[in-house]
Amino acid sequence: MLRYVAKRLVLLFGIVFVISVGSFYLIHLLPGNPATVILGFGASPEAKAALYRQLGLAHPIYLQYFTWISNVVRGNLGTSFISQTSVAGTIRAALPIDLEIIVLSQILAFATAIPAAMRSAKRPDGPVDRLLGASSFTLLSIPPFIIIVLMVLFISIKLGVPHTGPSSYVSFASDPLGNLASLSLPSITLAIGSFVVYYRILRSDLISTLQEEFITMARSKGLSQRRIMWSHAFRPSSVALLGAAGVNIGGLLAAGFVVQYLLAIPGLGYTLITAINMSDFLLVQGIVLTVSVGVVVINFLFDFIINMVDPRISRE
Repeated sequence: MLRYVAKRLVLLFGIVFVISVGSFYLIHLLPGNPATVILGFGASPEAKAALYRQLGLAHPIYLQYFTWISNVVRGNLGTSFISQTSVAGTIRAALPIDLEIIVLSQILAFATAIPAAMRSAKRPDGPVDRLLGASSFTLLSIPPFIIIVLMVLFISIKLGVPHTGPSSYVSFASDPLGNLASLSLPSITLAIGSFVVYYRILRSDLISTLQEEFITMARSKGLSQRRIMWSHAFRPSSVALLGAAGVNIGGLLAAGFVVQYLLAIPGLGYTLITAINMSDFLLVQGIVLTVSVGVVVINFLFDFIINMVDPRISRE
């Protein structure tokens, strides 16, 4: 177990190092002079010289990287040249919104996908299974930005539900219930895509597990179908589900960006797209680094959870 975790940690730090190099080169990959791109063509030589000193662009590139990464480790991602605010502070203000949307969406996805998969696995190719299968394929074919537009038209405009339209975000500190309402539509939108993935994976694994000999033994003991499902079939069938959840949740950090932007919710997605439109490259660099590292860390945590569920993985 410890050897497995040690190997994963080495791999984690290696991937984070590669990500940090890629994020650092984001500024250097800009066409032309970075100072001109950031400050504009009308910037004075003094302003460009000050920017070069602030970014350390006059030093060799490897020294620039080590200076930058040492600042990143201390939580200093630089200062935006557009808003003159701390990049780290901007990310700290926006990140909780993304995390709240992801948590809410995954609660909804798991709460619906697990019972639905169990119901389908009890009677494969039955009426309920066919209905859920057709519904999942239909939902899978609809992009998230179409779903969010339809929900805004129906829930926010037609039904007039408060705090559900564009630019209606309410912070949790000011109004907890209003906050949940303002994040309900993006959470449901992301939950729909997650539900389809989780349902189909768990259904397939449950059907396979229910054909194993230990399930037959449990049935011969007179155990109820509900107990067999939850106590005997669910755990061995959840390994692939957890693997898919790790990939999916990491991807939601990026998948929710368009949804956030459409509803003007000030999370990382809205902040990133706004920063790109304003050519705020230091803020873009900081968000790209944060999201990329977050995806890697989430996948590492789910690898560890999968190993706890099925210790045979570490022995292999």
